[in-house]
Amino acid sequence: MKTFAIYSLGCKVNSYESNAIGRMFEAYDYFQVDFKQQADVYVINTCTVTNTGDAKSRKVIRQAIKRNPQAIICVFGCYAQVSPHEISEIEGVDIILGTQYRHLIVDLVEQHHKGQQLVKVNDIFATDTFEEFAFISHTKNQRAYLKIQEGCNNFCTYCIIPYARGKMRSRSKESIIDEATKLVKAGYKEIVLTGIHTGGYGVDLINYSFDDLIVDILEEVKDLERLRISSIEINQVSDQLLELMKNEERLANHLHIPLQAGSDEILKLMKRQYNTKQYLDKIKLIRSKLPEIALTTDLIVGFPFETADLFDKSSEFVKECAFFEIHVFPYSKRKSTPAATMTNQVNEEIKKERVTKMMKLSNQGQRAYIKQFIGRQLKVIVEEFDQDTQLYCGHSENYIKVFFEGPCTIGTIVTVKLLENIFYPKGEVVSYEKA
Repeated sequence: MKTFAIYSLGCKVNSYESNAIGRMFEAYDYFQVDFKQQADVYVINTCTVTNTGDAKSRKVIRQAIKRNPQAIICVFGCYAQVSPHEISEIEGVDIILGTQYRHLIVDLVEQHHKGQQLVKVNDIFATDTFEEFAFISHTKNQRAYLKIQEGCNNFCTYCIIPYARGKMRSRSKESIIDEATKLVKAGYKEIVLTGIHTGGYGVDLINYSFDDLIVDILEEVKDLERLRISSIEINQVSDQLLELMKNEERLANHLHIPLQAGSDEILKLMKRQYNTKQYLDKIKLIRSKLPEIALTTDLIVGFPFETADLFDKSSEFVKECAFFEIHVFPYSKRKSTPAATMTNQVNEEIKKERVTKMMKLSNQGQRAYIKQFIGRQLKVIVEEFDQDTQLYCGHSENYIKVFFEGPCTIGTIVTVKLLENIFYPKGEVVSYEKA
């Protein structure tokens, strides 16, 4: 039997696409093996969000070539889209696809002759339709990601993703409902709506919005137990969405709302579409309707022109927002983006210091948020048995990762009671007992 191995770098969208492609290979009677094993075909889904993403992509490609020089090496994804020439210079790479033609990947592998490199990367901005995959993205996790849109129209000055993914394209409602139904029938308790600009779903459709889609999923996928939004911009959190979250128990009480900077000066340089007052006003509105919601965010530190005073201002703003968790990233220059040519670039050591300081604020916010649930019950999807702690673990509806004693069945939803806030090596977590 022919074998294949997939390595996926970067975001949840990449993971979704890699899993779907894995199902495509299996339909052609390929058997999936671990990426560290010898395989007939290696598929690498690349990332280009940061310089580190580029470097990791090249490293993984070379590892695959070294593992089996006779294997077909197929590289696709964001880094392949924006820098196909860099990948083509790596001796041993056979197929380069970018972020298009992925539905053809198995056919191209089947037709390929070793040693004849194929580069199939076209202008991403000429694409105006959502690329469907033939198979749903089953994962080993108990939460299933469902991709609903592609691309981004924002062109923030630091971001290369629009150049890798193109303009926003929405998936059809019918296709989304169909996949959601199949995922629930396959046993998934929670579906996470994801995309490159998830809340932008519907901007290219007539009289159909992101909120409309959520209503239809909840109405038509009857047995779905939990629906979560992966990420949404602050100006896309509508009154209708908040009312839905308030009245619909199946909508997770959690929103991930990127901030990126906590000062108006840096937000303006980034070309973000809000200022700190607008952001904070919406956060206050959200909490007035959903007092116990978990709010998480993304933050970039060390952006050009970010002085010590502006970083302090950002830190104070983060405290005021009282996030449950902050994903902190040091600014990374991306070629062809306006921020890469800005003067007043911040020293790398200063960036590292600011990441550390901001992560301390994140940990403080996490502890403060968790503390209010001590002695209370939450519903948790049992996701796995953790070998390090010898406990079961999973996420609650408000995205608290909890550890608790069994016996439990993976994939079920259990009600657990928070006993105490403790620290495990994997991060700040919560100790529960089954109620």
